[in-house]
Amino acid sequence: MSKSATPVSNKVALIAGPTASGKSDLAVQLALAMRADGKRAVVINADSAQVYADLQILSARPTEEEMRGVPHRLFGSWDATEACSAADWAAAAKREIENAHLAGSVPILVGGTGMYIRTLLEGIAPIPAIDSDVRAEVRSLGAERLHAAVQQEDPVAAGKLNAGDTQRLARALEVVRATGKPLHQWQLEKTGGIAGSVALSPLVLMPDRDWLYERCERRFVQMMDTGAAQEVERLLARDLPDDLPAMRAIGVPEIAGYLRGEHSREEAIALGQQATRNYAKRQFTWLRHQPPEHWTRAAPEDVDLRAHFEIMFSK
Repeated sequence: MSKSATPVSNKVALIAGPTASGKSDLAVQLALAMRADGKRAVVINADSAQVYADLQILSARPTEEEMRGVPHRLFGSWDATEACSAADWAAAAKREIENAHLAGSVPILVGGTGMYIRTLLEGIAPIPAIDSDVRAEVRSLGAERLHAAVQQEDPVAAGKLNAGDTQRLARALEVVRATGKPLHQWQLEKTGGIAGSVALSPLVLMPDRDWLYERCERRFVQMMDTGAAQEVERLLARDLPDDLPAMRAIGVPEIAGYLRGEHSREEAIALGQQATRNYAKRQFTWLRHQPPEHWTRAAPEDVDLRAHFEIMFSK
C-alpha cells in the first residue's frame, strides 16, 4: 500500500449476531450491494473460532465460493498453537480497518464474539502481566472455593458473574491478587478503542430462537458429514494442550471424545448440538443487553440492507 494514500472515509459497518444467524452471508450481500453502487468493501472477521486456520469446518468459516469474490480478512489467520486474545484480535482488526480506509474500501466487521467487539470499540485496560505463581494458585482452586474467594476479594465481580463462570471468576481473582486493584477499576482506564474515531453503522441480528436452534442442530450434523471428525483428528495428532482456545472450540471436545471411544458418533453429535445451543444462548444474552440500546436489532428476515446501512451507500 502506498504511503501517500490518504483515508477517504471512516465508515465501518458491523454485523453481529449469534452463531448460525446468517451474519457471514449478510456481510457478503452488503459488500456486493455496495460494489453494485460503485463502492468497495472488505469483510473482517470478528468470530473467535473463525480466526483459527485449523477450524475451517467446525467454525463454519466461509468458503471461497461463499465469499463470492469479496475480500475477507482475519479468517484462518492464527494457528491452533496460538491463543488469539481479544487484545490480539483488536490490534489486528484496527490494522485491517486502517488498511481498508487507506485503500478506499469500507470495512464490514462480522461476528458474534462480544469480547472482541467490545475490546475493539472501547479499548482495553492496561492490566500488567499476571505472575505465573498467582495464576497457577488461582487456577488450582475448585469452583466453590474460587467463587467464595472472589466474593471476599472482589465483591463487585462476584455480584456480576455467575458462580459457574469459572473462567471469568479466575480472571477477576488473579487480577486483584496480582495487582491489588480489582478488575472493574482497571476497566475504567481502558485505552485504544476506535469508537470515537469511526462512523459506526451497527446491526445486531436477533433471530427467532427456535429457528436458530434448529439451524444449529442441522448445521452440526452437516459438519460431521463433511469432515469435522477428520478436522479434529488432525488437531489431536498435533498433541496440543487442551486449554488452548482452538482445542476448546465448540465441537472439538465433543468430537475428540468420540474419536477416543468415549462415546458414539450419535452421542458426539448430540453433545455438539447442545454445546452450540448453549453458546447461542449466551450470545443472545450478551447481544440483548451489552451493546448500546441505539444499535439496530432485527430478525434476519426483516433486514433491508440499504435501509439499515444507509450511511454505507451515501457519498
